[in-house]
Amino acid sequence: MTASPPEEARETSGATIAGLLRYVARKGGDDALAEVVRRAGLTAHVEELTDQARWWSYDTRLRLFAAATEVLDDPGTMFRVGASAVHSGVAHSLLLVLRALGTPRQVFRSLPRTTAKFTTVSTMEVVETTATSATMALRLAEGYSHSDLDCAYARGLAITVPAIFGLPPGVIASAECQAGGSRVCTYHVTWERRSRLRHRRRDRHADDPELRALRGQLRTLQSAATELVASDDLGTVLHRIVARAGEAVLAPAHLLVISAPGGGPPMIHSAGIPGHLVDGLATRLLAGEDLGPTAVVVDIASARRRHGRLAAIYPSGDGSGTDEQTMLAAYAGHAAAAVDLLIALEDARLEADRAGALLELAHELAGASDATAVCSVVAEALPLVIGCSSASVMLWDPTRGQLQARASVGLGEAEEWFLGAPLRPEDTPELVGMLTDREPRIVRAAVSSPALRELLTTIGVSDVVAVPLLAGSTFLGVVTASWEAGQAPVELGGDVLARLRGVGDQASTALEKAHLLETVRHQATHDALTGLPNRVLFLARLETAISDTGRAESPGVLFCDLDRFKEVNDSLGHAAGDELLRQVAARLRAVVRPGDTVGRLSGDEFAVVLPALTGADDARRLADRVAGCFAEPFRLDGRPVRMGTSVGIAVLDAGLSRSADQLIRQADAAMYREKQRRATARTARAGSVPQPRA
Repeated sequence: MTASPPEEARETSGATIAGLLRYVARKGGDDALAEVVRRAGLTAHVEELTDQARWWSYDTRLRLFAAATEVLDDPGTMFRVGASAVHSGVAHSLLLVLRALGTPRQVFRSLPRTTAKFTTVSTMEVVETTATSATMALRLAEGYSHSDLDCAYARGLAITVPAIFGLPPGVIASAECQAGGSRVCTYHVTWERRSRLRHRRRDRHADDPELRALRGQLRTLQSAATELVASDDLGTVLHRIVARAGEAVLAPAHLLVISAPGGGPPMIHSAGIPGHLVDGLATRLLAGEDLGPTAVVVDIASARRRHGRLAAIYPSGDGSGTDEQTMLAAYAGHAAAAVDLLIALEDARLEADRAGALLELAHELAGASDATAVCSVVAEALPLVIGCSSASVMLWDPTRGQLQARASVGLGEAEEWFLGAPLRPEDTPELVGMLTDREPRIVRAAVSSPALRELLTTIGVSDVVAVPLLAGSTFLGVVTASWEAGQAPVELGGDVLARLRGVGDQASTALEKAHLLETVRHQATHDALTGLPNRVLFLARLETAISDTGRAESPGVLFCDLDRFKEVNDSLGHAAGDELLRQVAARLRAVVRPGDTVGRLSGDEFAVVLPALTGADDARRLADRVAGCFAEPFRLDGRPVRMGTSVGIAVLDAGLSRSADQLIRQADAAMYREKQRRATARTARAGSVPQPRA
């Protein structure tokens, strides 16, 4: 069930509603109580309606008054509810404050301030008081309809004042409600002198309202202490603090502001304050500013630290007083102890989570086999280890001279843009400084260089801690922890930086290992001289091409070797031969298609994987391009050297199952046939030349 409609106004204290419902329960039981709520047309649960910390609308108040009168079938119900207020068990702290005033006359004089604790739509004026009488005027605010039931309830309350001091209830000597069209109801109350009661027994502890109130207040404080330490959620505890403060000090509005334990924006809980005013009042309250005579303010502080402040706020200064300060401080003390406990528990839990995250990070990094995986693992771990809202890992590209993001978390829709936005030293003085001294940087968007400020603004980041990733003196990149505006801890250069350095050291080690593994993998699958795929990788690429071939396409292989390569080695040396092989590899890469793979299979033998061929003619055109790249001479040791090649072609026939090895052997055989054909042609041409006569 919902407690009340969203538009429920805070015009009537929950103490009034709680007193009414307790009276109904005593007279008619739980069934009568449920019927009253039903007839009043409320969806709130009885437990919510008896919560003294809640406030309700004037309309809800009148509907409950009318429903109670009907269900109990007693026209005098509301007068009796008011007259039994001292024994209702609500507003213990207020009863003690009134008792401390000393006499009924002093209580009646303080009624304007007391009335403000129960309603925001009525005001009380004391017309006259004597030692045994008081005349009061109750005025209803404009826009509200007068109710005889509300007036009867007020009269019942008036006669209970003498009972606070152990005297018999007062007597309504006269009452005028809205006389002459006025919106004012006037009551004249009289009571007996204390001197006339000397013959009565004074020690009547069982019926002493002060003793009952003290016991009730003690139970409430004990309950509050138990509730506050029963939860391990700080938000829940702060909500309960506001609720208990509302019960201790019957003000229509309360405001609690706690400094966030880990930094960032303060935690705010309020009741009865318009939403557009909460942030401004909270800022002033936490800063220690005076909220004026309408507010009662206490610190929430323990021996360890000052957490924040708690305020009870009235519409005017009539409702506040020094007595509320003491009551509110009692709950603030409980609150401080509870917050201390929760912060300690949260710190312990956070450290345990961080330790677990660091162990998990070490485990994940041990299994990360490449730089991309390392960057992703580190970025994912940083928010929990550091406590930041976003994080990234950026790697330095020495060939391009720029820092490029490789992984990030917490940037939302801006993440894709960030991963494509490199930082260049010529645009970013902060990067130049880090490249120079290899030291961390704490960057604030508001005071950073224009290029960096634009980047941080685009991704929604205000504060950044950046730590360089180093392998010895080699700059590998940067790991960053970042926060949105107002979210960063006050101190970024201490524990935050130390934790980030620790993660950065692990990341650097993992990146070194990944680079080493990448080098080993590359060496295992590539030719050391030309950098081309070796036979192992070439076969894997060809197998992939065979398995991925569509119905209308066929993979193929070009196989070629160099003519007279041995002559180059013998005449110019092996260094020249190696240089020739490197130049051949470069020319072959330049003439094939983007998806083709050029490999060096052995010695002077090269091959090309041709995926997705449309037919033999397509392969022949590519073979002609390969042969054509040998037309120009190669430069070796400063001299031109012409080198020829023979090219063999093998294309996988549609529907014919063949392995990669078979396709290579077929292309190799075709290459030798082509070599023999060319040799035969050369011999034939040589035989047709006329021989000189003897």
